[in-house]
Formats: sequence, C-alpha cells, structure tokens
Amino acid sequence: MPVVYFDASRLFLRGGRLSPTGIDRVVLAYAKWLRARPDVELTPVWSRLGYLSGLPLRRFDELLVRSSRRAAPADDGPAWTALAEALQRPQSVTATLRATRTPGGALGEAGGYAAAVLAALQRPLEIRLQPDALFVNVNHYGLEHPLLLRRLATAGVRPVVMIHDLIPVDFPEFCSPGAAERHRRRMVGALRHAWRIITNSRSTAEEMARFAGEHGLPAPRCTPAPLGVEPTFLQAPPTPLEAPPYFVCVGTIEPRKNLAFLLAVWRRLAERLGAATPPLVLIGRRGWENEAVIDQLERSPPILRHVHEVNNLGDQAVARLIRGAAALLSPSFVEGFNLPVIEALSLSTPVIASDIPVHRELAAGARLVDPLDGPGWLAAIEAALAGALPRPAFAAPTWEAHFEQAASALGLG
Repeated sequence: MPVVYFDASRLFLRGGRLSPTGIDRVVLAYAKWLRARPDVELTPVWSRLGYLSGLPLRRFDELLVRSSRRAAPADDGPAWTALAEALQRPQSVTATLRATRTPGGALGEAGGYAAAVLAALQRPLEIRLQPDALFVNVNHYGLEHPLLLRRLATAGVRPVVMIHDLIPVDFPEFCSPGAAERHRRRMVGALRHAWRIITNSRSTAEEMARFAGEHGLPAPRCTPAPLGVEPTFLQAPPTPLEAPPYFVCVGTIEPRKNLAFLLAVWRRLAERLGAATPPLVLIGRRGWENEAVIDQLERSPPILRHVHEVNNLGDQAVARLIRGAAALLSPSFVEGFNLPVIEALSLSTPVIASDIPVHRELAAGARLVDPLDGPGWLAAIEAALAGALPRPAFAAPTWEAHFEQAASALGLG
C-alpha cells in the first residue's frame, strides 16, 4: 500500500479563516480525496523550516470537519438578507452595502493560528521518511524553503506539488513585498526536485516551462488538470434572485483583479445611465495593496450609489446571485485558473472577462475583452444589460475528472 505524506499546513494554520480562498478549497478537496482512499496509507504532515512533522489522524479529521463548515457558511445570514433586499428593492435602500467582519473575527483567526503553531511546536511528531513514499503539497506552503524538497528527494521520497500560478514572479507589483523571491524559490525547488508537478491549467504549465528555460532548469514534468467546480454549481440550477438587472464580480479585492478599472467603468456607466445604472456586487475579502479601490468604494459618490460590497456568503447564496445576474465580470490582469468564471459558466450565466491566456483556454462562451479597453467593457456590459449576451452552454470541469488525472500523475491508479 503506497504511503502518502499529505501537506496539511494550510488546513492546520488557516482552518479558522472565515472566508476560504480558492487554494484553501483545493487543499480541502485533496485532503478529503486522500482520506477516503482505502488503498493509501495517509500520513498528514505540516512543514516547518524545511522539515516535516506529523499530524495525528484524529486531529486531521477534526480539521476536515471544521474546514468543511468554514467552506460553506450559512446562506441566510444578515449579509445575504441585506443584499437580497438591496437588489430587489433598490429604491428603498438609502446606502449601498459594505463588507463587514464578524465581531472578533480577526482576533479569532489570529488566535487560531497562534494556538496551532504553539501546540505544534510543543509537541512535534517527527516522522521517519520512507523511500518510495509520495509527498503531496497542493498549497505552495513551505516550498520556499530550499531544504524541504531536496531533503525528501534525497531520502527517496517522491515529491508531487501543485503549482497554481507564477503571479508573484511575473507580476511582483501585484503582490506583497518579498513575495516574488519566495515564489521564485518555490519554482526552482519544484523544477529541481519534484517527481511530478500538477498545474491547474495548460497556461500555468506553459509558464512553468518558460520559467525553466529562462533559468536553465530541467523541463517540468507537468500534468495540467483543471480544478473541479463545487457541487452547488453543478446540481440543479439554484433559484435565481429575482431582481432588476445587476452584475457580480467575485474574488479577493487585490490589485491584479483590476477592480480600480472596473469601478472607473461603473463611474462612466453612471454618467450615461444616471438613476438607471445597474448595481454592481463585489463579493470577496479585502486583500492587500488596494488603496485605490478602497478610496473609490468609500468616497466616490457614483460608486457609493451603485456598488455593493459583501463577503462571508455561502456557496448557495453566491450561486443564486451569479445565476440571477445579467453577467459575471472578471477584468483580471492575470489568473492561474479563475474559479468564479468557471462557476458562472457552469450556471449558464453570461461572463465578461479579460482577454488573457487562461480565459482563452478555459472560459469557452465568455465575452473576452482587453483588460484596459474601457469602451469595449462598456459596450459588453450594455449588451448584457440589454439581454444581448447569450447564456452559454458549458461543460464544467469536475473534481472527479481532476482526481482521475491526479491519481494517474501520482501513480495511484
């Protein structure tokens, strides 16, 4: 029976996050998949300074339960109720919505992180590396330490890593200081020591190959495997929110999402349409380096009148919002995959997205527009408002298909 060391660092350290990111969801999906396989001897681990410590299976199972709950919060909370009313009866709402945090939420996340780290440091469970075992890391975490993959490969362990994107390396201006160098070390380590690399798209695999060529590193052994869509977006279409036309944009508020541009488009739309301007709903957490967006959200009169900002919505609520929208908008400068676009297409909702490689690869049926073409975006949005964009037929990627490819890459059959 094959031994699999699964890196659960992200579950371990971020299980208390109120709004899971796309990578959080990937880690959870892999954790459940590997835990459910009777033909695998699973050893959950977490990495620290290039070394692995074990996690008891009981603790791992508790993390799975808690993270599953976090990934699907209640759909009928106050944020959903307020947003539904604001979209259904816009004339009765005197102010647009702004994202709120649950009281104590930040402290709760920080406290959970600190407690996990302290507990692990006090009681590390050292593991004895077994030759021919697999090490699976799908969250980038810990790969920045050059020792980790080199040590595993030297011990005869076969490292398998998922690379989600090369954004910090190629677009450092969109990331926090120091992120570019950390991610460069991850890519170098993966290319030198990984037994197999899984990517979320062909575009990411091509970026890995380009990086390898530019740095004189071995060509990557890549298996491109599109991520799966959550069941909520694949089952019978959810009841759409019945409301006058509105648009949605889903994702963390951060520079690469190009939201400052989208808000500028909405200002121009408001100049043309006045009181008839449709609402725009931004669904996501506030990220980093986003002062230009926050200034518009909090001080621009047209944006204050026409743009809602919410977070902590459950999958069912997000699916209902997307299903009822005139279109989902995604003007990102760069993406490794872009799950919200795929979810919207799965729900047959029109999508207007930036004309970038991953959208050309995966977003069949979307209206693609250059991310800096203001007139083009205005024209596409007005076409959607008039009902002139068809609801696309789309074959959604599934987790079942993803894990078939992943199993083949891991040699698990």
